[in-house]
Amino acid sequence: MELTTAELTVLGLLIERPRHGYDLEQVIARRGIRQWSDVGFSSIYYLLAKLDKRGLVHVPEAPAAPKSRHVFHATAEGRAAAARTALALIEQPQPVRHPLLVGIANLPLLSDREYAQALRTRLAGVEARIESLRSAQQAQAPLPHPAREVFSYSLSLLEAERQWLAARAQVPDD
Repeated sequence: MELTTAELTVLGLLIERPRHGYDLEQVIARRGIRQWSDVGFSSIYYLLAKLDKRGLVHVPEAPAAPKSRHVFHATAEGRAAAARTALALIEQPQPVRHPLLVGIANLPLLSDREYAQALRTRLAGVEARIESLRSAQQAQAPLPHPAREVFSYSLSLLEAERQWLAARAQVPDD
Protein backbone atom coordinates (compact mmCIF):
# COMPACT_ATOMS: atom_id res chain seq x y z
CA MET A 1 0.00 0.00 0.00
CA GLU A 2 1.17 3.48 -0.81
CA LEU A 3 -0.76 5.00 2.09
CA THR A 4 -1.79 3.63 5.44
CA THR A 5 -5.54 3.51 6.03
CA ALA A 6 -5.20 6.44 8.46
CA GLU A 7 -3.31 8.50 5.87
CA LEU A 8 -5.87 7.66 3.19
CA THR A 9 -8.75 8.56 5.50
CA VAL A 10 -7.32 12.02 6.25
CA LEU A 11 -6.24 12.61 2.65
CA GLY A 12 -9.65 11.53 1.38
CA LEU A 13 -11.36 14.08 3.60
CA LEU A 14 -9.01 16.76 2.24
CA ILE A 15 -9.79 15.70 -1.32
CA GLU A 16 -13.48 16.03 -0.48
CA ARG A 17 -12.69 19.64 0.43
CA PRO A 18 -9.74 21.58 1.93
CA ARG A 19 -9.82 21.58 5.73
CA HIS A 20 -7.81 22.51 8.79
CA GLY A 21 -6.98 19.99 11.52
CA TYR A 22 -9.84 20.93 13.83
CA ASP A 23 -12.33 20.65 10.96
CA LEU A 24 -10.96 17.18 10.18
CA GLU A 25 -11.55 16.17 13.80
CA GLN A 26 -15.14 17.43 13.65
CA VAL A 27 -15.92 15.50 10.44
CA ILE A 28 -14.30 12.35 11.82
CA ALA A 29 -16.40 12.59 14.98
CA ARG A 30 -19.70 13.42 13.21
CA ARG A 31 -19.40 10.63 10.67
CA GLY A 32 -18.27 8.02 13.19
CA ILE A 33 -15.09 7.40 11.24
CA ARG A 34 -13.29 6.10 14.34
CA GLN A 35 -15.67 3.13 14.33
CA TRP A 36 -13.89 1.76 11.24
CA SER A 37 -10.63 3.69 11.06
CA ASP A 38 -7.54 4.01 13.20
CA VAL A 39 -7.38 7.82 13.02
CA GLY A 40 -7.00 9.03 16.58
CA PHE A 41 -7.64 12.60 17.74
CA SER A 42 -3.98 13.06 18.60
CA SER A 43 -2.76 11.64 15.29
CA ILE A 44 -4.48 14.09 12.91
CA TYR A 45 -1.70 16.70 12.98
CA TYR A 46 0.96 13.99 12.83
CA LEU A 47 -0.73 12.56 9.72
CA LEU A 48 -1.06 16.02 8.15
CA ALA A 49 2.67 16.65 8.73
CA LYS A 50 3.53 13.27 7.19
CA LEU A 51 1.34 13.90 4.15
CA ASP A 52 2.81 17.41 3.78
CA LYS A 53 6.38 16.11 3.99
CA ARG A 54 5.59 13.62 1.19
CA GLY A 55 4.10 16.36 -0.97
CA LEU A 56 0.60 14.86 -0.87
CA VAL A 57 -0.97 17.94 0.78
CA HIS A 58 0.01 21.59 1.01
CA VAL A 59 -1.06 24.84 2.63
CA PRO A 60 -1.38 27.33 -0.25
CA GLU A 61 -0.98 30.47 1.86
CA ALA A 62 0.58 31.07 5.23
CA PRO A 63 -2.02 32.16 7.80
CA ALA A 64 -2.06 35.88 8.59
CA ALA A 65 -1.63 35.40 12.34
CA PRO A 66 0.61 32.85 14.08
CA LYS A 67 -2.38 31.12 15.70
CA SER A 68 -4.47 31.06 12.50
CA ARG A 69 -5.44 27.65 11.27
CA HIS A 70 -3.60 26.11 8.34
CA VAL A 71 -6.03 24.91 5.68
CA PHE A 72 -4.64 21.83 3.97
CA HIS A 73 -5.31 21.05 0.31
CA ALA A 74 -4.60 17.77 -1.48
CA THR A 75 -2.01 17.99 -4.24
CA ALA A 76 -2.33 16.27 -7.63
CA GLU A 77 0.20 13.70 -6.38
CA GLY A 78 -1.90 13.22 -3.23
CA ARG A 79 -5.04 12.64 -5.29
CA ALA A 80 -3.25 10.07 -7.44
CA ALA A 81 -1.78 8.20 -4.45
CA ALA A 82 -5.17 8.23 -2.72
CA ALA A 83 -6.89 6.88 -5.84
CA ARG A 84 -4.36 4.04 -6.23
CA THR A 85 -4.58 3.06 -2.57
CA ALA A 86 -8.39 3.28 -2.48
CA LEU A 87 -8.66 1.13 -5.61
CA ALA A 88 -6.38 -1.51 -4.11
CA LEU A 89 -8.36 -1.55 -0.84
CA ILE A 90 -11.67 -1.92 -2.69
CA GLU A 91 -10.45 -4.57 -5.15
CA GLN A 92 -8.47 -6.84 -2.84
CA PRO A 93 -10.37 -8.76 -0.14
CA GLN A 94 -8.46 -8.88 3.13
CA PRO A 95 -8.95 -11.32 6.01
CA VAL A 96 -10.91 -9.81 8.88
CA ARG A 97 -9.51 -10.49 12.33
CA HIS A 98 -12.62 -10.26 14.43
CA PRO A 99 -12.47 -10.74 18.22
CA LEU A 100 -15.90 -12.41 18.12
CA LEU A 101 -14.33 -15.31 16.23
CA VAL A 102 -11.76 -15.79 19.00
CA GLY A 103 -14.57 -15.94 21.56
CA ILE A 104 -16.54 -18.45 19.48
CA ALA A 105 -13.43 -20.58 18.96
CA ASN A 106 -13.34 -20.94 22.75
CA LEU A 107 -16.95 -22.07 23.23
CA PRO A 108 -15.89 -25.13 25.24
CA LEU A 109 -15.15 -22.70 28.08
CA LEU A 110 -18.81 -21.56 28.23
CA SER A 111 -22.07 -23.26 29.08
CA ASP A 112 -24.88 -23.16 26.51
CA ARG A 113 -26.68 -20.75 28.81
CA GLU A 114 -23.70 -18.36 29.03
CA TYR A 115 -23.27 -18.49 25.25
CA ALA A 116 -26.96 -17.79 24.61
CA GLN A 117 -26.93 -14.85 27.04
CA ALA A 118 -23.77 -13.44 25.48
CA LEU A 119 -25.39 -13.66 22.04
CA ARG A 120 -28.51 -11.87 23.28
CA THR A 121 -26.39 -9.15 24.88
CA ARG A 122 -24.39 -8.72 21.68
CA LEU A 123 -27.61 -8.65 19.64
CA ALA A 124 -28.92 -5.78 21.77
CA GLY A 125 -25.63 -3.93 21.25
CA VAL A 126 -25.72 -4.49 17.49
CA GLU A 127 -29.31 -3.24 17.33
CA ALA A 128 -28.33 -0.12 19.29
CA ARG A 129 -25.37 0.44 16.95
CA ILE A 130 -27.65 0.14 13.89
CA GLU A 131 -29.99 2.77 15.31
CA SER A 132 -27.08 5.03 16.21
CA LEU A 133 -25.65 4.81 12.69
CA ARG A 134 -29.03 5.47 11.09
CA SER A 135 -29.50 8.53 13.31
CA ALA A 136 -26.04 9.85 12.51
CA GLN A 137 -26.63 9.30 8.81
CA GLN A 138 -29.97 11.10 8.83
CA ALA A 139 -28.68 14.00 10.95
CA GLN A 140 -25.97 14.76 8.39
CA ALA A 141 -28.03 14.47 5.22
CA PRO A 142 -27.19 15.20 2.54
CA LEU A 143 -23.87 13.39 2.82
CA PRO A 144 -21.19 13.21 0.12
CA HIS A 145 -21.30 9.98 -1.92
CA PRO A 146 -18.29 8.35 -0.16
CA ALA A 147 -19.84 8.93 3.27
CA ARG A 148 -23.18 7.50 2.08
CA GLU A 149 -21.37 4.39 0.84
CA VAL A 150 -19.53 3.97 4.16
CA PHE A 151 -22.81 4.20 6.07
CA SER A 152 -24.48 1.79 3.64
CA TYR A 153 -21.71 -0.82 3.91
CA SER A 154 -21.48 -0.47 7.70
CA LEU A 155 -25.23 -0.88 8.09
CA SER A 156 -25.23 -3.89 5.76
CA LEU A 157 -22.56 -5.61 7.85
CA LEU A 158 -24.44 -4.88 11.07
CA GLU A 159 -27.72 -6.13 9.57
CA ALA A 160 -26.00 -9.37 8.53
CA GLU A 161 -24.56 -9.77 12.03
CA ARG A 162 -27.97 -9.05 13.56
CA GLN A 163 -29.54 -11.75 11.40
CA TRP A 164 -26.82 -14.25 12.36
CA LEU A 165 -27.12 -13.41 16.06
CA ALA A 166 -30.93 -13.59 16.05
CA ALA A 167 -30.79 -17.11 14.61
CA ARG A 168 -28.26 -18.28 17.20
CA ALA A 169 -29.62 -16.43 20.23
CA GLN A 170 -32.40 -19.00 20.30
CA VAL A 171 -30.00 -21.51 21.94
CA PRO A 172 -31.90 -23.08 24.86
CA ASP A 173 -31.14 -21.65 28.27
CA ASP A 174 -30.96 -25.06 29.96
